[in-house]
Amino acid sequence: MSDTQTQIENRPPSVATLFLERVERTPDAEAYRYPVPAASGSGPDDWKSLSWGQAAERVYAIAAGLVDLGVQPEERVALASSTRVEWILGDLGVMCAGAATTTVYPQTNAEESAFILSDSESKVLIAEDASQLAKAVERRADLPNLRHVVVVDAAGVESDGDWVLTLAELEARGRAYLEKHPEAVKERVSAITSTQLATLIYTSGTTGRPKGVRLPHDNWSYMAKAIAATGLVTRDDVQYLWLPLAHVFGKVLTSGQIEVGHVTAVDGRVDKIIENLPVVQPTYMAAVPRIFEKVYNGVAAKARAAGGAKYKIFQWAAEVAREYAKTTQDNFRRTGTASAPFGLGIKHKVADALVYGKIREAFGGNLRACISGSAALAPEIGYFFSGAGIHILEGYGLTETSAASFVNPGEAYRTGTVGKPLPGTEVRIADDGEILMRGPGIMEGYHGLPEKTAEVLESDGWFHTGDIGELSADGYLRITDRKKDLIKTSGGKYIAPAEVEGQFKAVCPFVSNILVHGADRNFCTALIALDEPSILGWAAEHDLAGKPYAEVVAAPQTEKLIQGYVDRLNEGLQRWQTIKKFRLLPRDLDIEHGELTPSLKLKRPVVEREYKHLIDEMYAGSREA
Repeated sequence: MSDTQTQIENRPPSVATLFLERVERTPDAEAYRYPVPAASGSGPDDWKSLSWGQAAERVYAIAAGLVDLGVQPEERVALASSTRVEWILGDLGVMCAGAATTTVYPQTNAEESAFILSDSESKVLIAEDASQLAKAVERRADLPNLRHVVVVDAAGVESDGDWVLTLAELEARGRAYLEKHPEAVKERVSAITSTQLATLIYTSGTTGRPKGVRLPHDNWSYMAKAIAATGLVTRDDVQYLWLPLAHVFGKVLTSGQIEVGHVTAVDGRVDKIIENLPVVQPTYMAAVPRIFEKVYNGVAAKARAAGGAKYKIFQWAAEVAREYAKTTQDNFRRTGTASAPFGLGIKHKVADALVYGKIREAFGGNLRACISGSAALAPEIGYFFSGAGIHILEGYGLTETSAASFVNPGEAYRTGTVGKPLPGTEVRIADDGEILMRGPGIMEGYHGLPEKTAEVLESDGWFHTGDIGELSADGYLRITDRKKDLIKTSGGKYIAPAEVEGQFKAVCPFVSNILVHGADRNFCTALIALDEPSILGWAAEHDLAGKPYAEVVAAPQTEKLIQGYVDRLNEGLQRWQTIKKFRLLPRDLDIEHGELTPSLKLKRPVVEREYKHLIDEMYAGSREA
């Protein structure tokens, strides 16, 4: 048995244990960086640091404060906050108290927040600010189990020291408790068993109420050890973490960091990403495909705005990047060397000096790799960034599998696949193409829903993912679609809409979101939402300057522009996959209207229901209407 396998199999019972070990090993090393807005309210943020020892002081104070409030092992403490350093400290505090964290997205409305708090029977809520507190106050009558609300940012909040108290007050209580019971936190941590509940994450389902996914401590301990075993991250890395920590993808990154011991810069403000990258200068970061699509569209739009010659250079460089990436990846697969023919190498060097270098600078200049997950990245966009020196390692996992079940192996990554399973995770493809997984990362089940659990989790541990995929001979997985999203046309042909949608995103630099429709129809149609900054930039040069977004997308010129890209897409599709008609949406899809999940996945039923009139319009007059 290899050392790696031994380490994964002989893992400690919890990440809380790993945290205590990390603090003991490297107390003075930098653990977290976080921004503090400038005192004047303008100008750049001031970034502060916490060493592992300083972080531990706060974590122990939070944990002891929760114990002082009467929180018992496995009782739930909810966290409703955007991504910030206090989220991580709070989560670690909950775990070190032996309790379990219930995650709540800050965008969740009062009704759904109340459902999650009630269903999870959360005893304490750690709320980011006055707006998150207000949701609990509004629904207090429906939350008899909620004994306390702890507010992180106390501006505009009146603390009564009991039902509402500030994080500072909780930490003060914890420090006072530790003076009397100095071993209290260590005793709670040493009592944690691997099967004890650590996290309850509610999936943002496309229909009905969200389901609480029960993830025991062992899931995170396994993930931490398995991530370290891949060798993808090292002690010298600097991670930029902006993903929502209420999402399983964000949460797993904090576990891996504790085991490896590198620095994490934490700031969940998405509008600050471009500004933060040159300041943080990360060596790696994780993102969802939408971020890479936005960067690609932004770079293309900037080149277009700079004029004909510059745009031609960009288009040429983009093609060189894709050819270079495909060639070097193919050669690496065959020979173990990422080489390219002499002529292509020369073209790549020129394109690097003209285009790629600037893209790498925008990412901070030190980026070794990006991890992409949560949804499929269009391969053509992946190849573009790969050729430009931004290596995007796609991974795959679900909330039910603790997020990181597959990841591409460093230098041997293959664009268009999600890589190989983490050490200790088994995979097989069912007869109908569904991906099944088994291993220490699989959930215990859905909270209070044994029938729903039985639908996806077999008695021998195999979990049904609901995704369709293919395994290569050497173990790389390619996801082709969600099982439930596969379209069967009235002609009996199966279509994977995500594949067609991904190809369109690679072809059209103006698209933000696209939904392909065609189930039980005799041809496919599409609803297309455009990227506002990109299309308004184009509009300014095409007699539509100053017009609002809704007017621009309704203009005949815009429809003609997008028709050109649809025609290009159709050239590379089978006849039954082609998009015969499309409609441009009057606004982009978003989380607030319930059309996207917080991790920016499309909620197909919601979009199809909301824009049913446009879909019906496209099929009106056809033989099936």
